[in-house]
Amino acid sequence: ITLGKLVFDFEMKEEELKDYLELKYQEYNHPGFIKDDPISIPHLFKKKQDIEITGFWASILAWGQRKTIINKCKELFEMMDNTPHDFILNHSENDLKPLLAFKHRTFNDIDTLYFVDFFKHFYQKNESLEEAFVTAPQETNVKNTLIKFHDLFFDKPYAPQRTRKHIATPARNSACKRLNMFLRWMVRKDDKGVDFGLWDKISPAQLIAPCDVHVERVSKKLGLINEGKSDWKTAVLLTERLSKFDKNDPVKYDFALFGLGIENIY
Repeated sequence: ITLGKLVFDFEMKEEELKDYLELKYQEYNHPGFIKDDPISIPHLFKKKQDIEITGFWASILAWGQRKTIINKCKELFEMMDNTPHDFILNHSENDLKPLLAFKHRTFNDIDTLYFVDFFKHFYQKNESLEEAFVTAPQETNVKNTLIKFHDLFFDKPYAPQRTRKHIATPARNSACKRLNMFLRWMVRKDDKGVDFGLWDKISPAQLIAPCDVHVERVSKKLGLINEGKSDWKTAVLLTERLSKFDKNDPVKYDFALFGLGIENIY
């Protein structure tokens, strides 16, 4: 391996690939990563529930240019006086009017108001959003958890049909890249200061790699996954390959794969 503009030996042994990904994980997983990434949004907050709400919303809105995503999230939470948990629990009908102007790509006012409605009902009964993502210890991964969360999110009879496209589920064989990214933020624990590690009811070993376009491209180049459509099976396969390098925390290599993709090294 030569670093910089890399030349990759596709006959590389597993141990060499592990060392390479470990090196890149260490390179990208540091506080300097935060400012240009959507994870910067929940890092603006201190209260646990605010971190959960803004982290969830930022992950769901995370498509397109990262700068635009960050700006749109800031715009949204300014409409909530930058106190989203308090706003969601205590808003009046009049307080919701500014949210009618919020749009990001195909995410519109209908979706925004339904998200507020879901969070209001949920946080009236629960202290933490973690309760919506509880995973049994015997579960291999979060597949069933994500299916149950999708069903919970849309359990109201008035849930808009159009909003369903924003909350993925393995039941539709989606790779669920945004939800998997959100879970990485909430679950992974290390001393690097990027991921939050707020939740304990999911093990890092149960997480599935967020398979976005950058991660998918690099993973194919490195021979971690095969060419073809990215779906839930692809995300599971990638995670299984990464678990050979670290069975307790395979998704940590998301930093390496995403970082290499953003820098267009592959």
